[in-house]
Amino acid sequence: MPQTVSLSFFRFDTAFSRAWAFAMMGLARPAMARVPGIGFWKLCGSGTGEGFTPLPNISVYAILAVWPDEDTARAQTSDAAVYKRYQSKAGEHWTVFLTPSQARGEWSGQAPFTVADVELDGPLAALTRATIKPSIMQRFWGRVPSISKVIGSDPNVAFKIGIGEIPWFHQVTFSIWPNAAAMARFARGDGPHGQAIKAVRDGAWFKEELYARFAIVGDAGTWGGESPLSKLQVQT
Repeated sequence: MPQTVSLSFFRFDTAFSRAWAFAMMGLARPAMARVPGIGFWKLCGSGTGEGFTPLPNISVYAILAVWPDEDTARAQTSDAAVYKRYQSKAGEHWTVFLTPSQARGEWSGQAPFTVADVELDGPLAALTRATIKPSIMQRFWGRVPSISKVIGSDPNVAFKIGIGEIPWFHQVTFSIWPNAAAMARFARGDGPHGQAIKAVRDGAWFKEELYARFAIVGDAGTWGGESPLSKLQVQT
């Protein structure tokens, strides 16, 4: 069976729950490591606006985890004690389940995703993760607001967010698209994102980077009162 990746988002509405979620960035680590069946995992905060900003959003946190199969992923993200604690404190939570179809690079010195032979002729998700060199941090974050504005106004994007383990130094972008063509038009065009990618390659801005694409298996919960997958419209 193909590996399944879960990405769970939690929104915290009160000052107490937000303080709890912030503390859990450190305190939840032992419990996460003990979840049966879990492989690679990361606890992440998020950015403000569309998420692609250096300013943290103290209301939204995420957990990425790798599982041996979909059944294990669904069972543990629903029933494992640490996930249930997050769910009980959160005002809303949503998990998307993914099958890796492409992956290159490393995350914390590991290649976390095992690629499966799956077709991406419909909706897909994209994830990038980078460790930013301190010497170029100001230039990197100077590029980000224009990218955030463009992706936020793109009607093809069903869901988008910026998350990371450590603010400013680690950046994870995650987005869901109706198809590969729609994503490519955003990523490879002459707009801010395409210009930023060229600057990254020319200047070697990152100490470590990873890029992955995923087939979308399904989801659980809601975000903004509905499943973000309901926004998907297959376009060419």
